Amino acid sequence: MFSKAGLGGLMQQAQKMQENMKKAQAELAQTEVEGQAGNGLVKVVATCSHEVREVRIDPQLIEQAVDDAEMLEDLILAALNDAHQKGEATTSERMSKFTQGLPAGMGDFFK
Repeated sequence: MFSKAGLGGLMQQAQKMQENMKKAQAELAQTEVEGQAGNGLVKVVATCSHEVREVRIDPQLIEQAVDDAEMLEDLILAALNDAHQKGEATTSERMSKFTQGLPAGMGDFFK
């Protein structure tokens, strides 16, 4: 098993890893991603913590949407989903560095 010194060192490493993960999560909460739909006619800027910060719609699309509001709604939804997926991918990539090499299930300990 572990000696007291070995267990203490392991606990210190775990605590440092947890602190680093919290710092990374705080950084991710400020990291912005951009989702797009309709070849860039609709753009959404959101953080990796899913806070939508900006929605941009090309003025030409707004003119067209007068006759087809459903199309505009669909494009906005698609851009939001794109931003969400990009935020999840960025978060997963960054956080995987902390759980790399840990036994299965141990990564949940540090959330």
